Amino acid sequence: MNHDGSSLKEQVQSGFTEAVKSNQSATLPPSKKNLNVSLLNTTTQFEQVATIVVEQLAHLLCAEVCIINQHAYVIASSNPKLVKLHFNHIYKNNSLNYLRLPLSFNTQIGEVIVSKPHNGEVISPRLVQEVVELVINQTTVIDTLLNQHQLKDKFIYDLLHGLIDEETTIARYSKLLGIDLNPPRAVILINAADYILTNNISYQHQQENIETQIQQRANLVIRSIVSFFQLPNDTICAYLGDGEVAVLKASDTKNLGNWATRGDVPEQCSSSWANLTALKRAAKALLMRLQNDTGTSINISIGRYHPGIRGLAQSYQDARAALSLGSRFRGCNQVHCLDGLGIAAFIGIGDERTKIELATYLLSPLDHEPELLATLDTFFTEDCCPSSTAHQLYIHRNTLSYRLDKINLLTGFNPRRFDDAVQMRLALLLRELSNPR
Repeated sequence: MNHDGSSLKEQVQSGFTEAVKSNQSATLPPSKKNLNVSLLNTTTQFEQVATIVVEQLAHLLCAEVCIINQHAYVIASSNPKLVKLHFNHIYKNNSLNYLRLPLSFNTQIGEVIVSKPHNGEVISPRLVQEVVELVINQTTVIDTLLNQHQLKDKFIYDLLHGLIDEETTIARYSKLLGIDLNPPRAVILINAADYILTNNISYQHQQENIETQIQQRANLVIRSIVSFFQLPNDTICAYLGDGEVAVLKASDTKNLGNWATRGDVPEQCSSSWANLTALKRAAKALLMRLQNDTGTSINISIGRYHPGIRGLAQSYQDARAALSLGSRFRGCNQVHCLDGLGIAAFIGIGDERTKIELATYLLSPLDHEPELLATLDTFFTEDCCPSSTAHQLYIHRNTLSYRLDKINLLTGFNPRRFDDAVQMRLALLLRELSNPR
């Protein structure tokens, strides 16, 4: 027992648990990963295990500890100055004052070297050996947790990019990774590249240190998202690489209750625009949170809800297009969505079906207003001239003005403004193209 009443093994267990917690949320860009690839190569794993063993033993035994590899070079030490030195150079005149124990991990072998404790206590070789084995056995926990996050990010990356098209495969992987895809979900895409990819590491450091910094910053963004939405864990969040994080946000009224109001568009699970207003409010509040947490520029885009598991890929394409167009034409620190991009949405999106769906959505408030639709069509045909429009419709100009005001009130678009008029004209044409004759 130690002076605080705990055993040596218990202290090691506690210290190792903290090591696991500090590493369990690490991620790598999925574009650099494979579902069956180990996160760390054997040599790197061996060095990490050696570092943990050294730190734990040196603290608990009050002794200098180092670990040498099969070539007798120090790979980890409580005295950093000894790292990379040869064992014979360090201990050639001190053969009676240290304990040597074998160390093996996967295909790597070495030795643990423990010097005489500073406090004069006698060290039990058997107890030290058991502690070393405990640390080695439990190091697989870190690798398992890291690989689980790696698999989760890769799965979401493939799912959003349409690289997995079999629903049975999607269902199997989502179940294994603890991702619930049953609620209707829409994609929220966060571009935090200014924070995640900013390099504050000096050029002397190796590339792996830069990758570690990227992982840590991506994890911070994800933790902020998890905290903001009060999620039980980060299973629906993934770092996609290039400074972007995706969230598969449940988009039904129940899960957007904090941001939904009675005046919003009613929830329709078959509608790709269901609860979009509440989703925008949530995204705007999330934007403020992330700006505060990172201190940098953030851009967020929202994809529509699309039915089915594979609809997430369509939602991602919506978000991807909104982020690209919105960032270019509307700047940073905003929430972008297709319906708020104006003319840019119609000229910047290549998918005709998406354009038609957008046009239908924008004009949907006029679905039961045939008189207003006819007025709008005539207004554009007459080059937006009030007098000729009123003449063609056999109505007074005041009546025309009333109708245009009502169109503005219902749709949010003012036919008298150039940009709004162009957008509504394009929407009318696209909707006309979608109607079979």
